[in-house]
Amino acid sequence: MTRHRAQLVAQRGAVANRIHKTLEDANIKLGLVASDVLGVSGRDMLRALIGGRQTPDQMADMARNKMRSKIPDLRAALQGKVTPHHRFVLAELLDQVEDLERRIERFSQRIEEISRPFAKAIQMVAELPGYDQRSAQNVLAEIGTDMERFPTDDHLASWAGICPGSNESGGKRKSGKTTKGSRWLRSALVQSAWAATHAKKSYFRAQYRRLVGRRGKKRALLAVAHSMLVVIYHILKTGCAYQDLGVDYFDRLDADRIVKTHVRRLESLGYTVKLTANQRAA
Repeated sequence: MTRHRAQLVAQRGAVANRIHKTLEDANIKLGLVASDVLGVSGRDMLRALIGGRQTPDQMADMARNKMRSKIPDLRAALQGKVTPHHRFVLAELLDQVEDLERRIERFSQRIEEISRPFAKAIQMVAELPGYDQRSAQNVLAEIGTDMERFPTDDHLASWAGICPGSNESGGKRKSGKTTKGSRWLRSALVQSAWAATHAKKSYFRAQYRRLVGRRGKKRALLAVAHSMLVVIYHILKTGCAYQDLGVDYFDRLDADRIVKTHVRRLESLGYTVKLTANQRAA
């Protein structure tokens, strides 16, 4: 069920991209001014473009709320050459978007109905940085809520295809590729991991920043997704609520090393460093 919804969401995104390209082809720069062309204001302007009876000034005046501060920019952005062909294509694409949105909403309602028995588990997972109710539903639809079938979190990570493969010979690692697993689950985990790396006070943000320099973006993100799956495993198995270790976790863990490194750097610049622990640090 969640896979079907994800497919519909992807289709909506593809149609939205086609709307952007059609506007660009007509030299309409609405997407440069409006953060969401398919928002309330954007749709009103799209319908006006399709109707072909409004001037750029009139269409710009359709902006609502915060968008009204951008009216001068909208007037310039809506100056283009919209042909009957552009209007036909935009009308068809907008109809497709709205049809997909209705279908997505029906799937969402159905998912809400069948996931009620698992509401507590969904809510607990949704507490993780980068997660909300929908992303929690997507993950739990793939792994379930009963973790007894996985002896350890490593078994779950391996089954999900979100942990590095092991291929060593003579103490040398030959491959770091991940194992195969559900591409739907992997996608859901990585998307939430990416969101978590942007949560300012999250441990996962610190983990990503710690790894990205030496592993690269993709591997660092996969490592975060793996860590989050391990957390989900223990949340579901123990029933304990998630507690974030904090963005300064690694600093606290390596406090002595960090102090020594900075002292060395200052001394190399010719400074004499005398450290005094304050009451808070003590």
